[in-house]
Amino acid sequence: MWGPEGLDEVEAELLGPPEELKGRDVLELGAGAAQCSRWLAAQGARPVALDISHRQLQHALRIGGPFPLVCADAGALPFADGSFDLACSAYGALPFVADPRLVLREVRRVLRPGGRLVFSVTHPIRWAFPDEPGPEGLSVSGSYFDRTPYVEQDEEGRAVYVEHHRTLGDRVRDVVASGFRLVDLVEPEWPGWNTSEWGGWSPLRGNLIPGTAIFVCVRD
Repeated sequence: MWGPEGLDEVEAELLGPPEELKGRDVLELGAGAAQCSRWLAAQGARPVALDISHRQLQHALRIGGPFPLVCADAGALPFADGSFDLACSAYGALPFVADPRLVLREVRRVLRPGGRLVFSVTHPIRWAFPDEPGPEGLSVSGSYFDRTPYVEQDEEGRAVYVEHHRTLGDRVRDVVASGFRLVDLVEPEWPGWNTSEWGGWSPLRGNLIPGTAIFVCVRD
């Protein structure tokens, strides 16, 4: 799944037709519990699941899967140039770094010529609205152009969660400046079958404003 709307890669084929994934080397960035890598392995691909969180990778290890788990910073990938055919990230890594170009340039380095990167993030327009699923979440509460990060702190004032806002234009410029060609920008519509409501996600909001932005990029 590329996001809370429920867009399935089987349907979207943003990485390519599933039958063409067999034997491809794929890097999953910000893999968490490696759900995407598990699906890729089932298609016959050779995924590597990378995350900076050791705890998340422990979850992945408990669930199991026939692929490597790597604990590393996405801005300093521990792989040789041209190691992968594809790279993907579903709400992982990129929203949580202050300079996403560091990550994008590293991904470009480890991709082979013609390789593809597909990543999804919260749609930037959502930053202007309250994170509420009901009608209160439909009124603008802040500036779309305010790039102040969202930060959660513990009782001692240490940051325990940080997410960075980039406008849609920022994201496009990041992709291009990092040496990629942007071939598609997908904004999934909320499907009628999805009646789930959690956090700031709901059919009410999903039918009116986009929730996810998916960038499809190629390393020429």
